[in-house]
Amino acid sequence: MTLQELITKLNLTVLTTPSDFNAVTPQGGYASDLLSCVIAGAQPDNIWVTLQAHMNVVAVAALRDVSAVILTENAQPETAVIEKANEQNVILLGTSEPSYQIVGKLWELGIR
Repeated sequence: MTLQELITKLNLTVLTTPSDFNAVTPQGGYASDLLSCVIAGAQPDNIWVTLQAHMNVVAVAALRDVSAVILTENAQPETAVIEKANEQNVILLGTSEPSYQIVGKLWELGIR
């Protein structure tokens, strides 16, 4: 499943500059709000689900080379965070739903 399909099916908001999301194919997922856990556990091309929306999220996402970050519970990054994500080619997506629900929906869609 492509990232574009996930964006559509989960009604996610694209927070960073749009790109060819059909060219991105997530390979699993990771959910945590502890950055040290993400550094240790997230794999390249995972989708990372978190309610954190600060600058360090971008740094960790770039370090682990995740396919996208889903910010839950209406977490809104500051403009500087979005600009840094664009510079680092980190895709930030948003939703009003809680992390638990988004993770369940990703599982149902086959993201393991």
